[in-house]
Amino acid sequence: MTTVRLPLFPLNSVLFPGLVLPLNVFEERYRAMMRELLKTPDEEPRRFAVVAIRDGHEVAPSLPGLPDPTAVPERGAAAGFGPDPVKALHKVGCVADAATIRERPGGTFEVLATGTTRVRLLSVDTSGPFLTAELEHLDEEPGDEAGALAEGVLRAFRQYQKRLAGARERSLTTGADLPDEPGVVSYLVAAAMMLDTPTKQRLLQAPDTASRLRDELKLLRTETAVIRTLPSLPAAELTRGPTSLN
Repeated sequence: MTTVRLPLFPLNSVLFPGLVLPLNVFEERYRAMMRELLKTPDEEPRRFAVVAIRDGHEVAPSLPGLPDPTAVPERGAAAGFGPDPVKALHKVGCVADAATIRERPGGTFEVLATGTTRVRLLSVDTSGPFLTAELEHLDEEPGDEAGALAEGVLRAFRQYQKRLAGARERSLTTGADLPDEPGVVSYLVAAAMMLDTPTKQRLLQAPDTASRLRDELKLLRTETAVIRTLPSLPAAELTRGPTSLN
């Protein structure tokens, strides 16, 4: 079992390998994380792990006025995650490689990172200024018939986009913009679909690419059928430009 210890950045969303993640970092614990990552030599990757927060676990305010101006903010790396942060987080996440970490005059950070590989959360350390985690690398197996499934998913995804865009709006994601490698297809579609966090998390932790693609094919057909009955549904932002891949 290959393990690694990395800074941990919990989010209310799911990061997939190959997808770009912009972050506006203002909480002190994550500002401390970015300051530490900036100490990494330029020739080495500045990596941290992103794990989605489980539904029903509300992160407590760590700054006055967020969201309640009268609330007394919690302090520390594990603020808002309870006595055992592992229980508040999903078990499978994604390593992020920060290409850009830019500090603003007020001490906040603008970060642009890219998902790289899936990892399983083994344990969380709350003793430092920010969370760190022991993580197990998860290989991506293709599974059976991944190539054929990817072709079907791409066809269904184009129909899904057309339904979202509506008859009067042209989707900017054309066939030339879409990849054909099954693993990349599976992650791109999972990220681009309008799905809740638990469903996206299920796709992230699928046992292999083929399983993820089969699940996506069912979801695409279901969602497209629903959209067909709601012609006034506003177009999503994903129809206005391609999802950015590394």
